[in-house]
Amino acid sequence: MLLAEKVVHLAYDPGIKPNEGGLPGLPVLKEVMGSVNLFGIIAVVGALAVSAGVWAWGHHSGGHQAEANGKKGVLVSAGAALLLGAANGIVDFFSTLGTQVH
Repeated sequence: MLLAEKVVHLAYDPGIKPNEGGLPGLPVLKEVMGSVNLFGIIAVVGALAVSAGVWAWGHHSGGHQAEANGKKGVLVSAGAALLLGAANGIVDFFSTLGTQVH
């Protein structure tokens, strides 16, 4: 096989595109994923509250390691909340970006 034929073979478009109604149960899957996202957000609220408590306790008791761990927990919780809240937008952005690759 010549090099040009190999390059043409690699550039073959299989023609697969996302299909909204292709599989049965898609609405149920969307509902489950929405519930998982909500569960994650609720868990992050709890983690943020606990981390803030550890941070405050460490600060007032002189426990520098507990204070540092509380700060890390607050930052991680805030980042997780950001990612969970932006999940649809992030996936949509990269999915749209992926459709522009030729």
